[in-house]
Amino acid sequence: MIKGDLMWRLVFLLPMLVHSTVSVAEEKVVKVFVLAGQSNMEGQGVVDLDHPQHYNGGKGTLIWSMENGKTKAKMKHLKDDSGKWKSRKDVWVRYQTPHELKVGNLGIGFAVYPGKHHIGPELQIGHLLGDCFDEPVLMIKTCWGGKSLYKDFRPPSAGGETGQFYQKMVDDVRNVMANAGEEMPALKGAKLELAGFFWFQGWNDMFDEKARNEYAKNLVHLIDDFRRTFHVPDLSVVIGETGNMGSEAGQNMFAIRDAQAKAAASIKPRGSAAFVSTTEFARPKELSPNVGHGHHWFGNAESYFLIGDAMGSAMVRLLSSPHAQGAE
Repeated sequence: MIKGDLMWRLVFLLPMLVHSTVSVAEEKVVKVFVLAGQSNMEGQGVVDLDHPQHYNGGKGTLIWSMENGKTKAKMKHLKDDSGKWKSRKDVWVRYQTPHELKVGNLGIGFAVYPGKHHIGPELQIGHLLGDCFDEPVLMIKTCWGGKSLYKDFRPPSAGGETGQFYQKMVDDVRNVMANAGEEMPALKGAKLELAGFFWFQGWNDMFDEKARNEYAKNLVHLIDDFRRTFHVPDLSVVIGETGNMGSEAGQNMFAIRDAQAKAAASIKPRGSAAFVSTTEFARPKELSPNVGHGHHWFGNAESYFLIGDAMGSAMVRLLSSPHAQGAE
């Protein structure tokens, strides 16, 4: 239930007092969100100077951005009063990277690299979803670098051979929905409710004309197939734009951006999907950690924070819309 319903709070308080020994997982539904895509969903935003000889002297890291970034005021909630990174007990993240399983309460470090030196869009998405719901939130990250929609994530209804990573994505979600309590004991016995889907992918499809031309319809097929597989026909969907390099991108990227917007507008029921522009979040390479990694937003943590902020805000709006409330 989205926060703000005072009567619900009053009604819910008494049984909580009477059954104080019952866990949160047994009391409430857990809202589940899937975060899918390729390397930029994996998380390439640099947190700190864990490699002092690299990262452009620290410019554009999360620590630097919280002191010098254009939107530093929006990031204050990431640390507590003592200056330590916050961890949210009401939001869980589960991400099977190629190297290890990362699972636990939301904080920094749920990116593809070992340790806690990188972030992806999940950080701010999780904060916004946690603020939105009284119920606990679980985010399942299911993403792999260097993968195309045309081949690797190709959905069944697009025709041809179903992509290996489409199937891996589905298997990931099925596994977590069935076994979340084994990996996250606090959720044992909880009812998991699939509530939303985030898509952040597009780089690899830019370089093939056929992939560019089919991108919009293939993405619509992917959403339709995923919804059908999990029996959620009107699942809320947020599609993040491939906004790398901002307005200075090439024509191939502009074609992918147009296709992403077209897909969001084509997904039915109308109002169940949103396209999120991200081009304004690009930062100069000179003020970023990885000056040669334009495909990864130059590793700029402010970029990844703002992408998560925009995508998370779009999901909150969808979940508050008549579509999500079951209106005709």
